[in-house]
Amino acid sequence: MPGFIPWLLLLFLVTAAATWAARRYAIHRQLVDQPGERRSHSIATPRGGGIAIVVALLLAAVVLGSQASGDAGLFAAFGVGLLLVAGIGWWDDHRPLPASWRLLVHLLAALIFAAALYRHGAPAWQAGLAVMAILVLVNVWNFMDGIDGLATSQALLVAVAGAFFMNGPWSWLAAALFAACCGFLPFNFPRARIFLGDVGSGALGFALGALLSLVPGTAKIAPWLFLLPPAAFLVDAGFTLATRILRGERWWTPHVTHVYQRAARRYGHVAVTTLYALFSGVTLLLMWMLSNAGTGYGLMATLVWYAFALALWGWLRKGLS
Repeated sequence: MPGFIPWLLLLFLVTAAATWAARRYAIHRQLVDQPGERRSHSIATPRGGGIAIVVALLLAAVVLGSQASGDAGLFAAFGVGLLLVAGIGWWDDHRPLPASWRLLVHLLAALIFAAALYRHGAPAWQAGLAVMAILVLVNVWNFMDGIDGLATSQALLVAVAGAFFMNGPWSWLAAALFAACCGFLPFNFPRARIFLGDVGSGALGFALGALLSLVPGTAKIAPWLFLLPPAAFLVDAGFTLATRILRGERWWTPHVTHVYQRAARRYGHVAVTTLYALFSGVTLLLMWMLSNAGTGYGLMATLVWYAFALALWGWLRKGLS
């Protein structure tokens, strides 16, 4: 494996340079998100900067796959799936596509990775988990990518959990995701000079879904604990979506009813992104504190944290309505 610090530094620089180039490209092609009643930003901003994260992750997958020969096929499937999800997102950033088209490509990417995981020796239930995790997180990260720095910073924190609490080359891929998010974040926070776009939010969701599906075979700690860092996103996205469905709304269309969107209108993007980061940062501390706990204790801690997150979501939603 490459040296750890040079590895992170290289991917950070690659992402930063690619983000700078992506911003120039977006301005030249007029790929700009305009403010509107269904958006949370107030000035026109270029989109599609997440392609830089895709470049860094593909580089990481090639290097790690070439050095971890036993996992080469799985890294190849990861790269193909990432290209599919990022590719349909890149297309959508240029020319909006029907949601059904995007979902079909997401499903294909998930199935390719799951099939590779199964051929790699994982049980069928873990391959099924990969499909579910990828489909859920691709869409969750797309739903939650609405204010400056939020989606990137949350992905960064989940990646930290993978880097520290997973074994083998996949912990290096999690570290690569961390470095890529660090390279992109200065362009996106505290004031966004470019947005991730669907290419970026989809890529982040795919990478995180793939990593989480590998937890059962690579975790240093109770596997349930890996559900702690994405709790803020899963609760806000999941229960907001459920609420819209129950109300008979067109749940697949853009909206500004997530708790983070309501809070951003009142308190600003920087405050909300920072508070979400603090909430998720606490989960990393919990993972460390519970690192010697058994699976039963890990499950109990996860359920308690999600109950707390749901209660907090309900309280904030009521207060911000």
